[in-house]
Amino acid sequence: MADVTGQATWVRAAARNNAEWCAAVCRAHGVNGEFGDDAWTSSRRTPPLYPDAVTLTDRLAPPTSTEPESGRSGTVRPGSLSPLTGLLSRIDTVCPGCSVKDSFACLDLTPAGFEVLFEAQWIHRPAPAPTVQAPASAHTPTYQITWDALTTPDDLPAWASAWGAGPGDCGPFRPELLADDATTFLRARSADGRVVAGAVATVSASVVGLSNVFTAPEADAYGYAPRNTWAACLATVAARWPRLPVVGYESGADLEAAVANGCRTVGPLRVWWRRA
Repeated sequence: MADVTGQATWVRAAARNNAEWCAAVCRAHGVNGEFGDDAWTSSRRTPPLYPDAVTLTDRLAPPTSTEPESGRSGTVRPGSLSPLTGLLSRIDTVCPGCSVKDSFACLDLTPAGFEVLFEAQWIHRPAPAPTVQAPASAHTPTYQITWDALTTPDDLPAWASAWGAGPGDCGPFRPELLADDATTFLRARSADGRVVAGAVATVSASVVGLSNVFTAPEADAYGYAPRNTWAACLATVAARWPRLPVVGYESGADLEAAVANGCRTVGPLRVWWRRA
């Protein structure tokens, strides 16, 4: 029971931290959301890849009706999704592309016209986090890789390109984020200056959250794999914020790499998307 309670605590901390990161991205785009007891929400459409709401509690009841929740206007009928009606009324469900990050994977938003976009696992690593050596054999880097933080807007395009943004496009990452005290862009560079991996660290009251952890395709030429990225990234975070535990969410190969480097899963999350 104690372990379950502890995991729930870390899920709440991770959800809040992630909501703060989403809020920072939105502010950089001129979109101001609001924090409530139940969720962070934005009444305006958020930037691509970012949700219109992030739930902060698991006490939102499931739908009480199986009837469609939207009329031709796209608005939610009061009472039909109570108490979710309040949450959904604070976001734009009219324009296509509305999304909700269900931080506790406890909601069913299909009656409101949503479908599951993806699922993932929240992760936690306690502090102080010991430096983890990169796994041996195939996961030992062939070339020297060094980690540091972005310091100027001129650093951002190369980072964003390695992350996967298009040429000349920084994706959702605006230069204003580099001036945000809670946000640090981390990068791994080869000896010839190429960005081969990276992450975003968001510091909140009690945790540091890792998001957008990536290993660029070019990293393979340097013998750098996701496990190397996670080992070095966690060591970098531990050196910068030695008293803060690490949280975040991952799936697939990055989840495996995070767990291999000392993180544990503490609960599922689900992102819902409304096509129209």
